[in-house]
Amino acid sequence: MLHFSRWKTILIWCAVAASMLVALPNLFSSAQLSALPGWAQRSKVMLGLDLQGGSALTLKVERDDVVKDRLEATVGDARTRLRTVNIPYTGLSGTGQVIAVRIPAPNQAQAAMAALAPLAMAVTDETTGKAIQEATLAQLSDGLITIKLTDQGVARRVSLAQKRSIEAIRRRVTQISDETPLIRRQGADRIVVQEPGLADPQLLKSLLNQKASLSFQLIDQSMPVQQAIDGQMPPTSQVLYSEDDPPVGYLLVRQPMVSNVDIADALAQVDTQNDSGTVTIRLNPEAAGRFAQSTQNNIGKPVAIVLDDQVIATVVLATAIPNGSVDISGVLSAKGAEDLAVMLRAGPLPATLTAVEERTIRPGFGSETMRSGVIACIAAGVFVAALMVIFYGLLGVAATLALAINVFMVLAIMGIFGMALTLPGLAAIVLIIGIALDANVLIYERVREEEMQTHFLVDALKHGFARAAKTVVDANLTVLIVAIILFYVSSGTVRGFAATLIIGVFTTFFTACVVTRSIVDLWISHRRPRILLVGVRSGIFDGSRIRFMGIRRYTFTLSAILSLATLLALATVGMRLGIDFTGGSIIEVRAKQADANPADIQSRLDQLNLGEVQVGGTQGHSGALIRVHAQNGGENAEQSAVTLVRDELSADYDFSRVEVVGPAVSGEIGRTATLGILAALVAVFVYIWFRFEWQFAVGAIVAILHDIILTLGLFVLTGMEFNLISVAALLTIVGYSLNDTVVVYDRMRENLDRYPQMPLPILIDASINQTLSRTILTSATMLLALVALFLFGGDVIRSFTAAMLFGVAVGTFSSIYIAAPVLIVFKLRPGSSKNGEEEKIEADVQSGKPAV
Repeated sequence: MLHFSRWKTILIWCAVAASMLVALPNLFSSAQLSALPGWAQRSKVMLGLDLQGGSALTLKVERDDVVKDRLEATVGDARTRLRTVNIPYTGLSGTGQVIAVRIPAPNQAQAAMAALAPLAMAVTDETTGKAIQEATLAQLSDGLITIKLTDQGVARRVSLAQKRSIEAIRRRVTQISDETPLIRRQGADRIVVQEPGLADPQLLKSLLNQKASLSFQLIDQSMPVQQAIDGQMPPTSQVLYSEDDPPVGYLLVRQPMVSNVDIADALAQVDTQNDSGTVTIRLNPEAAGRFAQSTQNNIGKPVAIVLDDQVIATVVLATAIPNGSVDISGVLSAKGAEDLAVMLRAGPLPATLTAVEERTIRPGFGSETMRSGVIACIAAGVFVAALMVIFYGLLGVAATLALAINVFMVLAIMGIFGMALTLPGLAAIVLIIGIALDANVLIYERVREEEMQTHFLVDALKHGFARAAKTVVDANLTVLIVAIILFYVSSGTVRGFAATLIIGVFTTFFTACVVTRSIVDLWISHRRPRILLVGVRSGIFDGSRIRFMGIRRYTFTLSAILSLATLLALATVGMRLGIDFTGGSIIEVRAKQADANPADIQSRLDQLNLGEVQVGGTQGHSGALIRVHAQNGGENAEQSAVTLVRDELSADYDFSRVEVVGPAVSGEIGRTATLGILAALVAVFVYIWFRFEWQFAVGAIVAILHDIILTLGLFVLTGMEFNLISVAALLTIVGYSLNDTVVVYDRMRENLDRYPQMPLPILIDASINQTLSRTILTSATMLLALVALFLFGGDVIRSFTAAMLFGVAVGTFSSIYIAAPVLIVFKLRPGSSKNGEEEKIEADVQSGKPAV
């Protein structure tokens, strides 16, 4: 009797028990977990924002701000250095990344170059440790000297601003929330801020959109402000404007009396009756003494309070301020005072941060989404388990048990690595259920074939599991390749889908090839059956001689016509692209009372001059879905549009979901999605070529392109929105189609070695017929899982599920009628498709001769 050695069995079940123990906390509520040990609380899988609610913002460090600050600092430094060595100069100014200064005396040009040389010295990059030259110095004709800020130096400053901004953001966010925010870098100039459970994203945005650079500056009364504006400004002064409409200009002394670095604390006092607030600033001891001396020396002079380069108030110093405590009052609302106090305590941002992407889910709405996803997973498991038990009896029970272990292992690994479970991640678990059952079907069918040939249970199990494992590896590796590529080209919840799918590939192989075998072995050791086929009903296609290749010309022609028609429709009609690719906003609202009125919403929003606005209903009568197309005016225009919609509808509607994608992000998503699909095709081609032969690789690519094109045609025909999660659907279809194709290819490769003289069309038909039971059962289980997801998964991923349902059907078709005939076209076995041999093949098939 075949059995695992005792120690291997113990190790296997220890791993299963450990994963069950780690995943078990996911079955308890947070309140119940509080009574359990700390490790149990930490091992529970975190929920993504789409399942628990909260806000996620992607902020961009404005490069222009960094360049401007660096330019002003360099101009000031150059001015100081030239004055220190008493070198006269004229026209010291900066534009773009270039600073120019003219030295009137030719004999002092070299001395000026020497004085300015330190500005062009290399500095060490904190990240790479390499030397970087932040500026270059050049002497031109007529005593003109230029200092040019290098792109490399600006990139370093942007990186430093990004790092310092993260620290300031963390200090700000932790003051307004009990939850621990997730703040991380993204690329060279982006920062992602995720705040679970935050119901008011406006509060988060208001805290992060302001630099909060506060200063007290003397008003320069040496000349009228208009004279300074006209070009005669003193080098030690600057012109700033008020928030009034129209703005009022002020000539201010550049050197502030105090600034953010001098602030030790800031407290807000709110008068709710008048909706006004006062911020009391307390200076650190050193700054308090300096400020006391400065105010004593300037009694009777006007002082401007400047916030983010805007004058918010002016006062006349009546007395000295000796105690280091300053009040800002009369100009702030209650909320404005609270926000300013938070920002001053946290410190200023080193550069302006612009929100380029926003994803907000109301906490209650997230809970509803979670329930839908869990119900979909349970329904998928029940449907698939029922099908397996019906067809495989006790073996189906073993597969179902392995399936449950598989899901627990996925959750355990996610909990160990601190990964968040998203709604697309739940969809990935549903797909993992289908992929896992496919692996079990492959194994069972192979064992069944081996037992029919050998009639010895021990040999059937040994050879069946060993040979099926190779096919499972090939089939799942293709899914793994696609999932890894999807992980790198996506972000947010779609990346959660890819990560979950990657984990599922590994756990599926372990549970299907190791755990299932151990369960079957234990069952055999206990029951000692003479044969394994009792209760198995999957042999309905045994002995089938369907001549698939006999109609290949017709199917090929039909597929070519449909593909060309789809490409024509894509070029003329096009798809309805989502905001991920076009920019804009999607807002889901729910009526506070009674039902939503889409027509009324449409009428009210049309008056806001936001361009094209579309309003539609959702499942149930209480909700409405609003789409605001991309705004002209850059990233801030998108946020302004959402603010206008909130102001208009907030009295009557709750905002369940808000997604805002700016033009910068939408352009990047489009490029990375295209590159991701191309990368998947290239990776698949290389892998299939490496594992099989080049003709197999070509057949797989042709089949994949066929599936992609026809699935895109579904989006054109139905008008479904094509977004980033649709790209995930496309790549998943690629993985599934490859999985199906590789199984057939693997059997063809075996038959090519076993029957070297068999004509290729007959060999292909035989291979497809031999794997037909597996193909039908796998497609059925996958379709059942996806139907459950479609029925219970909710509106957010409905287009994903619809595309997957279509893709599974098309992928099954292409594995048989596209990938296989290509091998004949490209003469995998030269000379196998001559006319005489074709006639002999047809005669053999009609006479009922066995294929193998």
